[in-house]
Amino acid sequence: MEVSVCKQTKYDKAYLRMALEWAKLSYCKRKQVGAIIVKNRMIISDGYNGTPSGFENCCEDNEGNTEWYVLHAEANAILKCAASTQDAGGATLYITMSPCKDCSKLILQAGIKRIVYMEKYKDNSGLDFLEKAGITIVHIPKVELNS
Repeated sequence: MEVSVCKQTKYDKAYLRMALEWAKLSYCKRKQVGAIIVKNRMIISDGYNGTPSGFENCCEDNEGNTEWYVLHAEANAILKCAASTQDAGGATLYITMSPCKDCSKLILQAGIKRIVYMEKYKDNSGLDFLEKAGITIVHIPKVELNS
């Protein structure tokens, strides 16, 4: 079933607002990031950046740098999906920050076909990789979410 561009943009903004709410669950002080995976207009997984299960919810060291073991929001959502009966093949990933190069590999391998993000990560190599792989990438800045 084909969805009109106008209607798709409306859904994209709504799911991105949900990812923004999900980001608020993160304990990270430097940057809170949220992710939602949607397939056939159903949310099949979600995630936010943070420490692995069983670790103290402290994402930064004493200097304010992110600890190496902190999981990114999209990695958490993909791993949560993998641990369930859901399949991310053909899904859309809504994320408040564009993926890093490591997470972009997970996105491709998970079969996600479309990314909608709000703000750019400091390094564009993840987006460049996904674009080269044929993943559809949509940027919706935060200022456009309520319009």
